[in-house]
Amino acid sequence: MINKIKLLVAFLLLVAGVTGFYLLADKATVLRILVVIAGLGAAIVVLWTTPVGQQALGFVGEAVTESRKVVWPTRKETIQTTLVVFVLVVFMAAILGVMDIGFAYMVQWLMGRGA
Repeated sequence: MINKIKLLVAFLLLVAGVTGFYLLADKATVLRILVVIAGLGAAIVVLWTTPVGQQALGFVGEAVTESRKVVWPTRKETIQTTLVVFVLVVFMAAILGVMDIGFAYMVQWLMGRGA
């Protein structure tokens, strides 16, 4: 039960930070961002005290670790892949255009409206 209350408090702190951002619309942007960061930080601190929060934050940490292992394509690979996709799209558009025109002529012929 206490963990559910802590989760609710964490959620309310996050909501308070975001709400503060909009309520301080006439203030400096830096202050508004600091309010959001403070709300988020307080929510994370409270969330860390619950088992669910520890699991969630552990998952986020593991996701960050895995994302660092991603191998990004080189510029050359990106350009080659983009060109292949572009050529394939143009080719498929041509095929579908020819099929569309062919079906249009067939329908006109079947309905007796063909020339």
